[in-house]
Parts: sequence; structure tokens; C-alpha cells
Amino acid sequence: MLGSLLTKFLPPSDPDGLLKRGIEHREKGRFLDAMRAWKQAGDKGSADAFYRIGLLYARGEGVYRSPPDAVVWYQMAADAGHAAAQFQLGLSYLYGATSHPGAVEWLRSAGSRIGEQVQEAATAVFPHGITVEQNPELAFRWMLKSAEAGEADAQLVLAEMYRQARGCERDMVAAKHWYERAAEHGIAGAEFGLGDIHYQGLGVPVDHTLGADYYAKAAERGYARAQVALASIYQSGQGRPADPKLAVRMLKLAADQGEPRAQFNLAAFYQRGDGVKQSTEKAETFLRRAAKRGHLPAMIKLAEFYARGDGVEPDLRQAASWYREAAERGDVPSQFIIGRMCATGAGGPIDLREAARWFLKAAENGHSTAAFNIAVFYSRGSGVEQDIQKALHWFEVAAKGGISAANAQLGRLYATGDGVARDLNLATQWLLPAAEAGDMEAKTTLGLLKLQSEPRDPLRARDLLSEAATAGHGPAALHLGHLFAGRYGTSANPVDAVKWYKAAAETGNAEAQFSLGTIYLNGTGVPADAEAAASWLERAAHADHPNAQFQLAVMFCTGQGVPKDLPQAIAWYELAAQLGHKVAQYNLAVMLTNGQGCEADPARGYPWFEKAAAQGMPEAQLAAGDMCRAGNGVAKDEAAARRWYQAAAQAGNEAAQKRLQALG
Repeated sequence: MLGSLLTKFLPPSDPDGLLKRGIEHREKGRFLDAMRAWKQAGDKGSADAFYRIGLLYARGEGVYRSPPDAVVWYQMAADAGHAAAQFQLGLSYLYGATSHPGAVEWLRSAGSRIGEQVQEAATAVFPHGITVEQNPELAFRWMLKSAEAGEADAQLVLAEMYRQARGCERDMVAAKHWYERAAEHGIAGAEFGLGDIHYQGLGVPVDHTLGADYYAKAAERGYARAQVALASIYQSGQGRPADPKLAVRMLKLAADQGEPRAQFNLAAFYQRGDGVKQSTEKAETFLRRAAKRGHLPAMIKLAEFYARGDGVEPDLRQAASWYREAAERGDVPSQFIIGRMCATGAGGPIDLREAARWFLKAAENGHSTAAFNIAVFYSRGSGVEQDIQKALHWFEVAAKGGISAANAQLGRLYATGDGVARDLNLATQWLLPAAEAGDMEAKTTLGLLKLQSEPRDPLRARDLLSEAATAGHGPAALHLGHLFAGRYGTSANPVDAVKWYKAAAETGNAEAQFSLGTIYLNGTGVPADAEAAASWLERAAHADHPNAQFQLAVMFCTGQGVPKDLPQAIAWYELAAQLGHKVAQYNLAVMLTNGQGCEADPARGYPWFEKAAAQGMPEAQLAAGDMCRAGNGVAKDEAAARRWYQAAAQAGNEAAQKRLQALG
């Protein structure tokens, strides 16, 4: 009687009993009790007990999640021939693993607290380390043992390893064998693999029908990838009769499981209205679902969808958001596009720093146009610190990528010596292929080189400039106007000069508009026409051409070609003065100080005298000195007056010299 009671209530001592007791403890959440029971069972020869302890460490049940510790226990079970442990050991080495983030954080904080002792502490708490390094060869050996022992999941993984040459040589015969072994156990992934083998002809003759049969078996088990493959077959009609409705049905089954490729493909069916009623709204919904699951093609398609507004209003903000997501995942065209959107302010505020960052990423990934753009940014200091050497590098990359505009920019830089040693031979080498490819800027720069460097070739220069100007390139037309105006040492032809200045002026070229206005004002080779002059000068003036603004102010003062209007003259003088035109600054100061076209206001006039004086204009220096000496519009300051007089006197101004003599 007592013996039977003791047998009933005392812990079991046999391995099977201890194993069962551990299972009961785990089911009730008593993980440490389970571990103690399993350790005893393992000591008595239960490989399954060691395997289950490994699972506790792998799952973090009752202990920190620690793959290295799990591997230790799996190893003991695997050495004893435990197939499931061999499978888990193979997975551990195939993919590698890191311990629970809490363990890693503990080590980090411990390191900051105890410094050199952290290794000793880590060894005490994590004697087997915190990481299992990937080792495909070792993974293969254990996966093979498990598969040979009949572990179906191991048979599937082994087939994939043979197919992908992970830890072994690629062997499609062996892959097919292990797919078949796993498929005998009803493993859907293995049936899908056999579908690939036969449908794609991987080591066997292509057999679309047999491949489709295997895909169908896996699809019936709810295997989403097989459902997507079967949908593609129903769409193409290879292996099954074409049936868009069945394709949609398969995609819906997979999409309901969250399969992003199915969601992406289903969106295309809804967008086309193929096998289903056309619905832009549903297409957008499925694209968004796939994109949110990290499917890169869906992100790109969704960005394009919002950018173009396919069936809906364009939404550039949404487009920018998805292009950015795709760019972050390494899609090079998206990196370029988001850079361009940041540069232009499409879908958000202009952000040149962000634009430069994305252009640089895309350029580093081989995008030629992005290389050209980041080169322009470096050359101008837009969004990045100006760096001509980096600009040269990226212009060269872009040029080698077939961007003729990059050749033109390289030619321009070497022709002008802008931040780089001037080298006309190198400039010509870069410009020639771009000019031959029809790049207008290259033709223009090359034409100027023919005019300005030895040996000069005005006829070739004229031809190059004419080709670019005829194609509507404003700068070429401008320089062609200069050429016929005799500004490059060539004989003047006023009629042709006017013709080409007009062509450039009509493109909005302010310098051409100013030149044309000057020709009509002076009657240089054409009848003088003050009104036509005023018209062209005004267009240039509105484009912030300071010389045009100054000349227009003079004309409003004198009534030449326009009604005399001193307040209007003041307005134009002030615009030119703000752009640094020193004579405009002086004239404006005179009018403001003397009350010409306005109330006299010396205090408003003095700063403009001072600005012109600072640019070395003796008349302005004399006037500034007089105002400082008299305290007119500025605090009386004889020392300042003396300094201005001295500056003017050094420039040969006799009045200033007399003022200095008077001051003694």
C-alpha cells in the first residue's frame, strides 16, 4: 500500500517519466521546473530532453533568449541522433542568430559600468556567447543527417540548399529528390519546389502541365506562393487554359494571407479590369497593402500612381513619400526621382541638402543623370559645400555615362579656369564629342574658344554659334550678335548683329536685350530709335540687368524715348544701385540729397554716396567728404571728411586736394 502511494506521488526517476513531467511543467508555464526535469532526463540518456531544453533557450522561455545556448543543447541531442535537433541545429547555422536584445543591452550597459571586467561578466552570464555565426557548410551537414533520418522539414530545406548552392554544390537532381521526399509528407513548400523544377525545367525537361499540377497541389493546401504562381499560369495560359477569373481567384486567396506579390498583381488586374470589374480604388488599396509589407515594386508603382494621378487627382506628397520608401530600400531610379522632387519642391518644400544626398546616392549606384546633377550641385555649392574637384569627378562620371551636357560643363570649366587650372586643349577634348552629339552649350563654348584662343578661327566659331543659335539657344545667339557687332575683333555687320541680338532677346536673354537697346539708342549701324531702345532696355531692366536699369533711369531723367519722369528715374536708379552699380548709386544720392524728383532728404542720400565712394568713385568720395564736413545728412565728422578727401585726392580729384588744403 505504502509502496504504491510512493510510486504515485514521488517524482519519476526514469527518463520517460522525467521527460513527461517536464512537459507538464512547461504546459503550466513552470519553465525552470521543466528545465530541471529535462536535465535529469537527459543525464539518464533522453536526447529528446536535451532538444527541449534547447527550445527553451531558443524561445526565451524562463531564460533569456540565447541561440548559442540553444545550439549547445541541440548539439547534445543531435549527436545522439535526434532528427528534430539536427534540423534545428542546421537552421541555426544556416541563418545565424543573436541573443535577446535585452542580453545585448545588458552587456552594453555593463561595459559602460565596469569597463574591462565586462568580458569576465559576459562569460559568467553568457558562457557560450551571444551570437551564432552563419556556417552554411556545417548547416548542410546537419540538415542532411536530419533529412536522411526522415525529418520532412529538413528534407525541404535541404532541397532548397541544393538548389541555391548554400553550403554545397548546386545539384538539381539532389534537390528534386529531397523535394519529392518532403512532398510525400504533404509539405506544401516541397510541392511548390517541384512545381518550379518542372515548370522552369530545372535539371529536367520543361513540363508546364506537370509543373502546374504541383503548384495546384500546394495551392490547395493554402500555400500562398503557389497560388501566385498558379495565377500567373492562368493568366499566361501555359500549363492551364488561360482564365483571368481563376487567376484573380488565386490572387485573392494569396492576398488574403498577406502575400505582397499577390496584392501587387491583383492591383494590376483591377487597374486593367482583366477578369474583374475595373476599379482604380481597389487597385490603389492592393498596391498600398503590398507596399506597406515592404514590396519594392508595389512602392514604385504606388509612387507612379500618385505622381501621374491614374484615374485620380495627382498627389505629389504621397508620391514623394513612396518614392522615398523605395529609395531607402536601394531603388536607384527612385533615389534620383526623390532627389529631383526635393530640388524642385514637388510634393514638399525645396530641400537642396536632401536633394544632394539622394543625387549622390543614385550617382554612387551608377545613375548617370544623378551624377550630372550632383556635379552641378558641387560646382555651385547648392545643398553641399562647393567643391570643384568633386564636381569634376562627377561630371566625368556623367560624361562617361553618355550625358553630353556633362562634357559641355567639363569643357566650360577647363575653358574658363573656374576653380581648376585653365587648359584649352582639355576643354576642347571634352567639348568636341558633346558638340558633335548636338549639345548646344558645348557648341557655344567651343565657338567662343575658337574666337578667344589661338589659333583663332572666326569662321568655325560663326558656324558653331549659328548651329546652336538656330536651334534656339539664347547664349549662342547673344555671342553671335557680339561677333557681328565686332566685339571679338571681327568686322562689324550691324544688320546681322541686330538679327541675332533679337533672337537671343526673344528667349529672355537680358544681356541681348540690353545690347539691342544700346544699338537702337546710339544708332549703331541702324537708324536710331529711342522708343525701341527704351522698350528693349525695360525688358532687360525687369530681368535685373543693372546697366539697363541705369540707362533707363538716365532716359527718364532726359525724356529720351520715354516721357520725362524724375520719380520713375529715381526708382530705376535705386534698383541698379541695389545691384551695385556705382554710378547709379552716385546719381541716386545726388537726386535724393538735392530733391530732384522727390523731397530733399540728405540723410537718405548720404548712404548711397558712401556706397559709391567705397567702390572708388572720386566724385562720390568728394560728396561724402563734404557731407561729413558740413554735418549734412550725417553726423558732423571732420576725420571722416578728411579720409574721403584723401581717397579722392589720391585718385587725382583736384577739388578734393583743395578741400584738404583748406582743412590744413
